[in-house]
Order: sequence, then C-alpha cells, then structure tokens
Amino acid sequence: MNAAPLAGIRIIEVGHMLAGPYCGLLLADLGAEVIKVEPPEGDIARKVSPHFVGLHNAYFASLNRNKKSVVIDLASAAGRSELEQLAVSAHALVTNLRPSAIRKLGLTYAGLRECNPRLVCVALTGYGLDGPYSESPAYDYVIQALTGVMQLTGDPSSPPTKAGYSAVDNSAGLAAAVGLLAKIVQGQGGQVDVAMYDVMLSQLNYLAGAALNTGEVVQRLANSSHPYMVPAQIFPTGDGWLTLFITHDKFWQKFALEIGKPEWVSDPVYATMAARRGNRTEVLAAIAEVLATASAAEWVRRLAPLGVVASEVETLEQALQSRLTASRDLVVPLGAPADKLRAIASPLKFDGYTPHYGLPPLLDQHRGEVLGKVVA
Repeated sequence: MNAAPLAGIRIIEVGHMLAGPYCGLLLADLGAEVIKVEPPEGDIARKVSPHFVGLHNAYFASLNRNKKSVVIDLASAAGRSELEQLAVSAHALVTNLRPSAIRKLGLTYAGLRECNPRLVCVALTGYGLDGPYSESPAYDYVIQALTGVMQLTGDPSSPPTKAGYSAVDNSAGLAAAVGLLAKIVQGQGGQVDVAMYDVMLSQLNYLAGAALNTGEVVQRLANSSHPYMVPAQIFPTGDGWLTLFITHDKFWQKFALEIGKPEWVSDPVYATMAARRGNRTEVLAAIAEVLATASAAEWVRRLAPLGVVASEVETLEQALQSRLTASRDLVVPLGAPADKLRAIASPLKFDGYTPHYGLPPLLDQHRGEVLGKVVA
C-alpha cells in the first residue's frame, strides 16, 4: 500500500463547529497529522448534538476523526508559547474564529512568521479577514440569505428556503483545504483569506454570469426547475417524486418515444431545447400528466436503460442504505466495530491508498504525545 498523500504534513486546526473542522477532516483523511487545538471547555461541537455513542458526540465525531486533541488556552502566555512551539514544525494552521479573535490570538501569518516563515495560515471567516464587514456575524443561514441562495431555493409560492444541509460551511471548508494545499505546494508561507460569502457567491457562477452580462433577473422556479434546460426538475408521479434531467435533444427523442408521445419528436413546441424553454408551462404540464400514470420506480426502470437521466427522490436514510452507497464503500466504522460509531468516508479515492478511519479524539487526549514531541 502506498503512503498517504499527505503523510508527513502537520496541520494545526484552531476551529469550532463545522467549516474549519471539515477542512481539517479532509486533510486528516489524506494522512496529514491534524492537531486540533481546543479551549479548556472544548470545541462546542462536542455538545451541540443530543446524540452520543459511548463517550462520543455524533456531531463532533462526524467532523473530527483521525485528529489529535490538545487543550491550549491561547489567551494565556503559556498557551501562546505552546502554540508557537507547534508552529515551528507545522506546515499550516487553519482557523475559523472571528477576525478579531484571529488577530488577538495571533493566528495570522504576521503573528507566526517569526516562528516559521514557511507556515501557511488560513483564515476561514464570514466576510474576510479585513474590510468593513469583517466583524459582522456570519453563519451558514445568514450567508445563504445574503448571497441569494435562499431566494433562489424552494417553490415560488413558498418563503425563501435554505439548503437542507450546511452548504456554506462545507463549501468553505473545501475551499480552505484547496487554498492551504496550494500554498504548501508553492513552498512559500503566507496568509490565505477564505470568506464564506465569497465562496458561495462564486458557486452561483453561471447564474451570476447571466445577471452580470445580460441583466437577466434570476427567478425561482417551481419543482426545482433548471432555468435553461426543459425538462430538468422533479415531477410528481403515481407514487413518489421523479427527477428528470434531459440535457440533449437526442435524449428528448428517446424519452418521447418511450412514454408513447412520438409526435413530440417533431412538434415545433417540443422538438428542441429552445422550443421547450420557450413553451415551458405547456411542455411541463404535458409531461407531468404522463408521468402521473406510473410510479417513480417504474419510470426509472424504463428510462434509465435508454440513457435518460431519471431517478427517484430518496431520503437520506434510503441513500445511506442504498446499493450505490455500499458500492462506493461510503459508510465506514470509526475505530473498531465494537465502538459502534459510523461515518461517511472521504470523498477522495486514490489507487493504492485507503484511509484509516480512527475515532475522534477525546478532549486533550494527545497533549503528552504532541507537546512532548515538540518540546523534545
């Protein structure tokens, strides 16, 4: 078996809850030594969920496996000394505290460069390390609201809707990991500034492009419809919801023939993507009428072999138990099976390397190992 991709890389994580710890999780799964620096009371994520498996909080466990925990009071002189000792041998530090706290605790490149000029410091904040909005409160919900994500999500007749999971925090964690690794590959220390607001606005790419370059007012569409492709949305069926996503007219032709509507292949209202987009209401109503005659599972059985993208809308519980999830080995035990902790595996797969999925650390579990190693 090959060495882990990030073997020999040491990361200091001064994070809490989700965005920073998710960044650290991705790196730890790839073999980096991630030292989680926690305050005396521990990361709040250790208590945020009501669910415990033995000593481990399920929320904390989902974000902190494979890490080492050290309690350091960063506001104290002794704590500052311990942090500087860690920084000497570290490749990077990632934090998602507020900018004022990051600066006060000296968690920037300017604050740590004398310890290690090659250190990469990543500040993962709401609106950036500097600027007039830097100290404004930033949470996943708020960023979704401010970037237009909420306004674009949900049914037009319903209130603005947030994504069903922490889309901002997770996306920012991914971006922070990319920025951190880019600087390590460059071989130069420095400051990386990752703002949750910036990350989410960048993910609106083609929608923002339309608004910026054509003046298009992006509208929320019913049934999660795509703004340009028709049909590309969910449809109610005789039993359950069906996701149908037709991107090319050749697939439209196969779809029309399979559902018993051969006339739609040549009808000028239906035949091309441009026509279907221009006649969206009529086309979608006609499709919905047909799809209501059978179950979602039946439509998938008929359409999938033709290459037409169609799937049932499943619950998280169904997804976790699906054959697809099993085929990708995505549900993994943490530690030994007897520990009864399970989590989602790393989304990154490599030839010759399979991550070891260890238990999340207990608070201050690795003080002797980590600080003793540095002091020696």
